[in-house]
Amino acid sequence: QVQLVESGGGLVQPGGSLSLSCAASGINFSLYTMGWSRQAPGQERELVATITRGGSTNYADSVKGRFTISRDNAKNTVYLRMNSLKFEDTAVYFCYLQGLTNYWGQGTQVTVSS
Repeated sequence: QVQLVESGGGLVQPGGSLSLSCAASGINFSLYTMGWSRQAPGQERELVATITRGGSTNYADSVKGRFTISRDNAKNTVYLRMNSLKFEDTAVYFCYLQGLTNYWGQGTQVTVSS
């Protein structure tokens, strides 16, 4: 049974930083592309960043230069480091595993507010 468990969300002021983690279990994590997406209230889910099993990364234009995705295959964990946070980054952040079947975590809330 595949499980993805996010952690690290919270409340942060504009311009601040936050790091998210997503621990995977029940699957050979190192073989798969991992990613983060987010969904703000009343909006569609948006892809934020992906990282392939080889470490290649891709980012949404809205977060380029501010967010960094990384992975530690030894720990079966994918990370999202978020810097220079803006009000519009407020959303529930989900990690996912991209395979023949995609798996999603339960989400973690990130709120950017002064």
